Amino acid sequence: MFRWYVINTYSGHENKVKANLEHRVMSMNQAPRFRRVVVPTDQVIETKDGQKVQTEKRILPGYVLVNMDLNEDVWSLVKNTPGVTGFVGAGSKPVPLSQPEVDRILHTGTAAGDRPRTQVQFSLGESVKVTSGPLSDFDGEIVDVNPDQQKLKVLVDIFERQVPVELAFDQVKKLD
Repeated sequence: MFRWYVINTYSGHENKVKANLEHRVMSMNQAPRFRRVVVPTDQVIETKDGQKVQTEKRILPGYVLVNMDLNEDVWSLVKNTPGVTGFVGAGSKPVPLSQPEVDRILHTGTAAGDRPRTQVQFSLGESVKVTSGPLSDFDGEIVDVNPDQQKLKVLVDIFERQVPVELAFDQVKKLD
């Protein structure tokens, strides 16, 4: 019976382990026992140097998901793959993931999974400098962060009064 299992790997070596495992599966004629090997990632929009950049981030660093029909031969094949440190589970017996866990990790069955997520690089109470717009070169403090709309509410000192101003992520930069 095909189930999803989680393999523990060295952090940063997930793609290499995926390639190694897929190669070993083919060379040892075990392809009928494997359906998919997945490194769970998510599309994230980051703001770098005022530019919005879409990147891929690993959801579970150090882990790879495998959909396979587990038996002794398959267990041994996976366990002895270079970069694999073991299975996730109690003791020596791997524990399969439940279907809701798999759906959540792989974003299947959710319409929101189509849209890239924004990486929030600002936090409440941080000091920022406005870089564009009518208030450029003013300093302020973040009082609200809205990652969905990519907006910040910043308290800016204007004529010795603190005025809340709504700004986009790319209109401010952090003060060091």
